[in-house]
Amino acid sequence: MMKTTRINAFEIGLHFRKGELIAILGKGRHWFPNPFVYDQVDVVSLRQPWLHHQRLDAIVKSGLLDDHDATVIDLADNQRALVWVDKRFNTVLPPGLYVLWNENHDTRVEIVGTEDVRFEHAALNTILKSDSGSALLDEFVVEADHKGLYFRNGEFIEELPPGRYAFWKDTAKVKLYHKDLRGQMVDIGGQEIMTADKVTLRINGLAQYQVVDALQAVTAVDDAAQALYREAQLALRAVIGTKNLEDLLVDKASTALELETALADAAKAFGIRVTGFGIRDIILPGDMKELLNKVIEAKKVAEANVLSRREEVAAMRSQANTAKMLDDNPTLMRLKELEILEKVIQNNNLQVVLGDGGLTDKIVKLL
Repeated sequence: MMKTTRINAFEIGLHFRKGELIAILGKGRHWFPNPFVYDQVDVVSLRQPWLHHQRLDAIVKSGLLDDHDATVIDLADNQRALVWVDKRFNTVLPPGLYVLWNENHDTRVEIVGTEDVRFEHAALNTILKSDSGSALLDEFVVEADHKGLYFRNGEFIEELPPGRYAFWKDTAKVKLYHKDLRGQMVDIGGQEIMTADKVTLRINGLAQYQVVDALQAVTAVDDAAQALYREAQLALRAVIGTKNLEDLLVDKASTALELETALADAAKAFGIRVTGFGIRDIILPGDMKELLNKVIEAKKVAEANVLSRREEVAAMRSQANTAKMLDDNPTLMRLKELEILEKVIQNNNLQVVLGDGGLTDKIVKLL
């Protein structure tokens, strides 16, 4: 009694006996004596580039693949394999044992180590788009006007300019930072501060800054922006506490400049350059605001009174000068009388006869 197995074109037969591979069968019909208890033939297609089998290790150890156009890929824990099939990227392989058929496919295998953790390749974009690539690699993108910082196992390795990067997963402890190098702002709101003249007020400020040393901004403090906020609070209390309320209200610009200088010195320690500081609002308590309004009103009234007195004094001084001039010059006095008389004549029917005496003595008829 015989048992038969047929193998078609683009197929091979893996002949196992008692679990060991004893032959690789080609195209045709193959006969086996009965009983077929210890023999097993698994037919696999060569149209697929990969050989998938539960006894792959036994197939490789048999050495029978040496007579066939196959690539054996045996990856250690610190190795990965990049596989191209028919000039197209196929997959990224993790550690393990693999067999790739070459008879009907143009295959290429590139084995890379993971000791460096950071993965660099000319086809990085294509590899990251694949499912296997995203499963084995962590992607990190540094945007324009930003800087990346790469730490491995707690040690700083390098700065990363704008671009796309990949790192092997589960190979080391990797920490990546993405720092914005553009100008930024932080609001300093709701600070209750007492001035030198014991007035409690609330101040809202705005600090403008830029990260100039990304590494220092990451290593010197846990959060550079939060550290800048705290330093701005301290600077506000230190500067405002030395100024009277009136000086603060009159000249906010110089106070803001003083605050900017104080904050800039502190911010240098964590890689930040302060580019500006502004006082947005000065909020007074309700009773202080009412009192201040009354003071301002009183000042304005006093200024108006002073101005009125100055005008009255100027008018009296002018009248005194005119009287003195008329007294010293009779002819001028005569002309002034005639001017007044002319104004009277314009509004009345008046007849005047003038003689050698004074004007009032010579008016003979008034209609």
